[in-house]
Amino acid sequence: MKLSAYMYTNRGGRENNEDSVRCAAQEGRGAFLVADGLGGHQSGEVASALAADVIFSGCTGETSPDRDTLLELFREANRALREQQAVPGQEDMKTTAVALCVDGERAVWAHIGDSRLYRFSGGELAEVTRDHSVTYKKFLGGEISYMDVYHDDDRSSLLRVLGKESCQPEAGEGTVAEGDAFLLCSDGFWEYVYNDEMQADLCKAASPADWAERMLLRHIRRTPPGNDNFSLITVFVEDEP
Repeated sequence: MKLSAYMYTNRGGRENNEDSVRCAAQEGRGAFLVADGLGGHQSGEVASALAADVIFSGCTGETSPDRDTLLELFREANRALREQQAVPGQEDMKTTAVALCVDGERAVWAHIGDSRLYRFSGGELAEVTRDHSVTYKKFLGGEISYMDVYHDDDRSSLLRVLGKESCQPEAGEGTVAEGDAFLLCSDGFWEYVYNDEMQADLCKAASPADWAERMLLRHIRRTPPGNDNFSLITVFVEDEP
């Protein structure tokens, strides 16, 4: 099997882009990461870049990380951010993050906050990470519907992020097969493109870039003025030629 990927990031209607994106794919091994910085005054972009560098460096070493190692990389990034918060003006900087590592037929992923990973298998949505937000907790408790998650007033109230004393990332793992696909994205993207639309566009797409472009056409029609930064990475698992 081989991996092909496409990444895209945009500052949207904001002055700065506080998202950081990392992508590496070679033959049957790849590492992919999206981080969405918080804190304002440009400290968000510092936070996301620092976390992305720490996690991505660990994902692209000689050995692909297993689930426990990936979780430890998130905790290492959290420690780095906590140290950097000693710098004046960066005291409040934090970031979400989602990372995926694929090595042959094995995939591991982890996330914290509301940056998401979607896994598709056989053209169907097989899995999506659960946001660490007040809104998603309301959904899990039955207070709101899944579609309400996209519009609820509390969706930006995050319960877990990198940059807090307590660091609780969540991880998953599974096997991959030819035809599988992954999407990693920040909330500035998924808030405007729904799950069934992602699936429909995937079924028509000839490449990761094609899939991303189809979804971005939906996104651009819906985003209001001053919309948040948005980033995505699309990944295809393909048979060797």
